[in-house]
Amino acid sequence: MDNINWELVDWSRAQFALTALYHWIFVPLTLGLSFIIAIMETIYYKTGDEKWLKIEKFWLKLFGINFAIGVATGIILEFEFGTNWSNYSWFVGDLFGAPLAIEGIMAFFLESTFMAVLFFGWNKVSKRAHLIAAWLVAIGSNLSALWILVANAWMQNPVGMEFNPDTMRNEMTDFFAVLFNPVAVNKFIHTITSAYTFSALFVIAVSSWLLLRNKNKLYAKYSMLVASIFGFLSILATIITGDGSAKQVAKYQPMKLAAMEGLYQGQKGAPLVAIGVLKDDNDPQPDKDIVGLEIPSMLSILAFNDPNVFVPGIKDLVHGNEEQGIRSYAERIESGKIAIDALAAYKKAKKEGNTEEAEKQLEIFKDHFKDFGYGYYYGKDPHTLIPPVALTFYSFHTMVILGTWFLILFVLVYFSLMNNTIERKKWLLRLAIISFPLGFIAQETGWITAEVGRQPWVIQDLMPAMVAVTKIETSGVMITFFLFFVTFTALLIAEIKIMTSAIKKGFNQ
Repeated sequence: MDNINWELVDWSRAQFALTALYHWIFVPLTLGLSFIIAIMETIYYKTGDEKWLKIEKFWLKLFGINFAIGVATGIILEFEFGTNWSNYSWFVGDLFGAPLAIEGIMAFFLESTFMAVLFFGWNKVSKRAHLIAAWLVAIGSNLSALWILVANAWMQNPVGMEFNPDTMRNEMTDFFAVLFNPVAVNKFIHTITSAYTFSALFVIAVSSWLLLRNKNKLYAKYSMLVASIFGFLSILATIITGDGSAKQVAKYQPMKLAAMEGLYQGQKGAPLVAIGVLKDDNDPQPDKDIVGLEIPSMLSILAFNDPNVFVPGIKDLVHGNEEQGIRSYAERIESGKIAIDALAAYKKAKKEGNTEEAEKQLEIFKDHFKDFGYGYYYGKDPHTLIPPVALTFYSFHTMVILGTWFLILFVLVYFSLMNNTIERKKWLLRLAIISFPLGFIAQETGWITAEVGRQPWVIQDLMPAMVAVTKIETSGVMITFFLFFVTFTALLIAEIKIMTSAIKKGFNQ
């Protein structure tokens, strides 16, 4: 660990974070708009009402603009695994590659094939065939998200695999354990429904802008009606699966949960922070508390369905809690060091042909493998294993507060449409427009919570970021960071300009 190039690690992480955050600007619109468009085409197919065809074509154009620009960032993101994180790519073996390969072969193929029919099949295929193409594009887009999120969930909770000490790779032993990883199930549904929420906010914001300018009012209101119902159901599903995700975090990543709630001292009947601020920011061994509104026992209920259950805090996890059966990080570091040394001894004994010693060291390695990643912190301060608490805490609570507002907004918009008062409520239309960028903030803070909260792990408990990076020149990573920043920003500006131009034309195009 003393030979770790921390500057390289930090720049590699920054580059990946930059790419991922930019990529997720475009992806949610693709996921959600694809289904909104499919719903609109279904209404057109059932009713034969030409206004729905006009409405669908407008949103389809915006969908196409977003999809085309979003593909570029996704391709770069996958290449970065090989260029900047080759040690990680080798270590995960087929565990990470298999879902991504399936995504490319099955989901992306399905999506791209029927995309052509959706955009260019008007009057060339039957209405039914075109409707099927619309739904297959939506399904294909979301299947792409499924396999990527399965891969990400495995990093949070590595299951269905066995480490091969001869190849130094994790090999898949149970495909369905990986696919139906409880973290993956919740993560997939929570992520895509949050994307649907974001897309609904986009449709409502654009429609509100048109209403404020007295343009295409009928089409705008019908669009808002579909989006408000779609968005309301989506945010409900997001909230429900968010609760499920919190339970998975409590079970598999207790440090992340403690950081999300700023919980330093574990307790029975742990409170949930509804809104608050952290007292302390930088002390590695703080007696930190929250200033704000707390709901008694609610964290214990949400995490374990029991108001009296003990929820471990950061101090309990770092220093251990014998009463609660929690091992300290110092113990886990020692165990991880034993695993690393046993692996080295196994390789040496096998090379020398000492079968008995190799088998002995292999058994020691297997006994301590669950702590393998901690061994890289041998001789270091265990507090370095604490994630950035403030960033995780504020990101999580920002996401929750905004999600609550979106639920209220969809209800207000729906009933205003039903009462035919939406045009008179200028304040609501303006709030709807403002809520779209807030939706972007909610999306990004959700990912920050998920990824920053599990630091320093690339693979939970097995591989820290510092050993996952490729040994390349730091300057090269820095240069590409700024090149990507400029490129992605240019793409974003281009999308905004093209989108704005199309929106200004309204449905009359």
